[in-house]
Amino acid sequence: MRSARHRARAAAMQGLYEWLVAEGDPELIGHEIRTGSHWSKIDQEYFSTLWQGVMEHAAALQIAIEPQLDRAWPEVSPVERAILLLGAFELQHRVEIPYRVVLNEAVELAKTYGGTDGHKFINGVLDQLAKGVRAAERA
Repeated sequence: MRSARHRARAAAMQGLYEWLVAEGDPELIGHEIRTGSHWSKIDQEYFSTLWQGVMEHAAALQIAIEPQLDRAWPEVSPVERAILLLGAFELQHRVEIPYRVVLNEAVELAKTYGGTDGHKFINGVLDQLAKGVRAAERA
């Protein structure tokens, strides 16, 4: 059984996917999620934190992620880009959440929604990012 917080991450990832693929309006996408049938089952406050945070910091998050990649950002699948943005946001801005939890949640999203070995890619990229962002915690 998935926690309400995991469901919040999944909803945010799905919204980010839509934003990345269709270049939709973030406010409209967020509204669609908030009025959807699954809204009552997710951690609504955490979804809002993730959604607003990633939208506010998307460019800076991408800049932080890109040096960890083995390919150009546009070559990363939209599902993986969405998960990386979420994970990077949590690593940088939600320091009360242990980095291992952030990585585990991102890997679980990649296993559910991503390609065959996408979870390995996600884990590697976010682990590299955590080395700089969460160096003291990882030590």
